[in-house]
Amino acid sequence: MAGTKFAYVRNFELPDPLLPDTYLVCRLDGHSFHRFSDEHGFTKPNDERALQLMDHAAKSAMIEFKDIMLAFGESDEFSFLFRKSTNLYNRRHSKILTTLTSYFTSCYVLNWSQYFPDTPLRYPPSFDGRIVVYPTERAIRDYFSWRQADTHINNLYNTTFWALVQKGGQTTTEAHATLRGTVSATKHEMLFSRFGVNYNEISQRFKKGSVVVREIVAPEPSDKGEYIERDESPECSGASNPLTNIPPHSQSTNEADETPKFDPPRQKHSKAKKKNKLETTVEILHCDIIGDEFWLVRPQLLEN
Repeated sequence: MAGTKFAYVRNFELPDPLLPDTYLVCRLDGHSFHRFSDEHGFTKPNDERALQLMDHAAKSAMIEFKDIMLAFGESDEFSFLFRKSTNLYNRRHSKILTTLTSYFTSCYVLNWSQYFPDTPLRYPPSFDGRIVVYPTERAIRDYFSWRQADTHINNLYNTTFWALVQKGGQTTTEAHATLRGTVSATKHEMLFSRFGVNYNEISQRFKKGSVVVREIVAPEPSDKGEYIERDESPECSGASNPLTNIPPHSQSTNEADETPKFDPPRQKHSKAKKKNKLETTVEILHCDIIGDEFWLVRPQLLEN
């Protein structure tokens, strides 16, 4: 529209840059997923197929967006951590949020039939999202600790609630009334004494959620004792279509795109630099992230 009398309308577009030199956390939540899970017959209290589908979509998003270092998911939500130095879309709030949300949703729909082969989609699922900026490593760790603690609290409640309904013969209203005001120890005892369920033996996926992490891959030595780079894309766990052939939205800014001609020393240095570039892969874990161990062995997650 440049040079036309209509170009003035661009002046109404407001810039929306996110604060520089801060961590970005984008949290996506399923929109009206209580209805969605009922319409599609999700198993209560946890449907492992649905959780695996969420993990698949999250892993696909991390393969696509290279500046996402960590993601944590429970139920119908996922939180994505962007590195502090990311300049994805010039840190434009609306661009990052809408693109990640739509890509995640597309991956969820695209791979639905892989996890629910006998249940066709009855209507399109949707996710809403928000981005929050955090200034410190401590705030990031506390954020993900909060989400994992929430996972445990919700799962213990839901496990006990559905035991009362499915095995105890109570209505949902009666089950809520039974659990009102109870503490964790009471729920543990109720599950064990009334239904023979040892909560400690329940799957870690349900109790701790899903941790999708960008791990550093150790370089592989060649026959000559030199280290060689692996040129392979990480595949989604259990995925027939990990969507790895689509060019990523963000690329590393640490490596020069072009080496000047007629400058052998710099060219040699560039190749050496490329050889030392760390290879990463995206993995799905079900582990504790509240304690120190997870973070101490992965300092790269919070580096710039």
